[in-house]
Amino acid sequence: MAIYKAPLEDMRFVLNDVFKADEQWATMPATAEVTRDLSDAILEEAGKMTEGLLFPLNRNGDEQGCSWNDGDVTTPDGFKEAFKTFAENGWTAFSGNPEFGGQGMPKSLAVLFEEMMHSANSSFALYPALTSGACLAIDAHASEELKAQYLPKLYSGEWAGTMCLTEPHSGTDLGIGRTKAEPNDDGSYSISGTKIFITGGEHDMTSNHIHLVLAKLPGAPEGSKGISLFLVPKFLPDADNNPGERNGATCGSIEHKMGIKGSATCVMNFDNAKGWIIGEPNQGLACMFTMMNYERLSIGLQGLGLGEVSYQSAVDYARERLQGRSATGAKNPEGSADPIIVHGDVRRMLMNMRAINEGGRALAAYVGMQLDAAKFSEDADVKKKAEDRVALLTPIAKAFFTDRGLETTITGQQVFGGHGYIREWGMEQFVRDCRISQIYEGTNGIQALDLAGRKVARNGGKSVDAFLADAHAWLDANAGNPQLADILEPVKAALSLLKDATAELLAQTGENPDAINAGAVEYLDIFGYALYAWLWAQMLAATDGRDDDFAKAKRITGQYYFQRFLPKAQALLAQLKGGAATLMELDADLF
Repeated sequence: MAIYKAPLEDMRFVLNDVFKADEQWATMPATAEVTRDLSDAILEEAGKMTEGLLFPLNRNGDEQGCSWNDGDVTTPDGFKEAFKTFAENGWTAFSGNPEFGGQGMPKSLAVLFEEMMHSANSSFALYPALTSGACLAIDAHASEELKAQYLPKLYSGEWAGTMCLTEPHSGTDLGIGRTKAEPNDDGSYSISGTKIFITGGEHDMTSNHIHLVLAKLPGAPEGSKGISLFLVPKFLPDADNNPGERNGATCGSIEHKMGIKGSATCVMNFDNAKGWIIGEPNQGLACMFTMMNYERLSIGLQGLGLGEVSYQSAVDYARERLQGRSATGAKNPEGSADPIIVHGDVRRMLMNMRAINEGGRALAAYVGMQLDAAKFSEDADVKKKAEDRVALLTPIAKAFFTDRGLETTITGQQVFGGHGYIREWGMEQFVRDCRISQIYEGTNGIQALDLAGRKVARNGGKSVDAFLADAHAWLDANAGNPQLADILEPVKAALSLLKDATAELLAQTGENPDAINAGAVEYLDIFGYALYAWLWAQMLAATDGRDDDFAKAKRITGQYYFQRFLPKAQALLAQLKGGAATLMELDADLF
């Protein structure tokens, strides 16, 4: 059966030993009170909550799903009560602005908490994740009046937030949206239109829903330059800031999905719904990207979290399942067969899962630290550098985490053999729940295009050069660490390969407009494998002087990554060099 225990030892290792996050927190007044002892205690409590409160609801949430009745949505049994406990214990306010009731915890700590949530119950995790993203957008762009009115209720968990972008006729192309916003005499707007695929658009866990809706004002420019962002509550707050008059925002239906069945995916209808603008007119997409970037990383963590729970469950099964004998002789001579963990192919699958999960956890913490610097640093140069690094790495984190996450959940299912295909064992749910992570918040192809086009080609690869300079500087500074003796040259080779891939991409782009589309996915994966190599080097370096079981396992897993995963980047570069000709040559009628 599926099992989950928060990987606290590895999380603390990455946060404390590899990146020494507490030293960064101490340099920034906003996070200076977050000590190592406090972060360790928070992770401990988060582990207890996710293991004890959320994970036991996961299977039933999948079996029962959400139900819709005349506009009302009921979540699976136990979700409402769990959310109440979750909110009462302050988890909905975890990274919120303290000025409005948030706890102000750093993102480098929050990413580990979010990973736990997605491991334990991805459907449940999506509800607070959307609220957190909405809070970020409101806090960054809304008027002081709107912030004071809505943020405390969102942080307390009394109200929930959503992100309303997609329409029935358009997916990623938000510029062709038809939702309209007509100005009212009192400074508000009347919003009319239909949005689809709205996570948490309606449910029974909070007393109000605060929708962030993209819409166009009269006379707005065509395309994405004419989009504005509006805050639209389900119930209009009364004089005491409690839910009052019903607004024209209703749920028309919920989707029947492959996975994440405990998460309500809604069709939302806005019929002259009253709303208030966030930010400046026609700047809505820029405002919404504050939320979208948060959600992209959060969805990446969904892939990582589901990969982790799948791995833990597969290891548990492999230790117990008896089948066949070891190639080197019986390891369980008293029994009828050996546990399948003795078999090389089973070990291959488990090591694949472990190496990718641990590399992903390191990347999550690293990106979290860049987000902290971008948000809290008072040094303008540090802040700007961190902002650029976050922009570069966010599409990689979203796509690489979720592509590898699906592979990992499928591998975990494979370890179970036939039982992995049976619902009662839980493994097939992880596959189904993970599949959506490659699609929403921008498909992974879109993430690759964002990386290759906007983040690399547009600035001539300067952002990649800056990353490579930092990576090489770290390697030079740590070259004497004995744990790097065997892998120092492979890491340098991986970084060199990334440099070559960047040059190849830029050269092709200069010759052929289709080159970005042809090579973006391969380029993102090259970057991902090289990035993990650098992060694995940092993890191995942090084991120096340790001879405990954890350090031994980390070293073996790191060596496995370099032997079995890093060589994939060479093949990807060969694919990238293939160019766009054969991709675009076949006439559409011949497909």
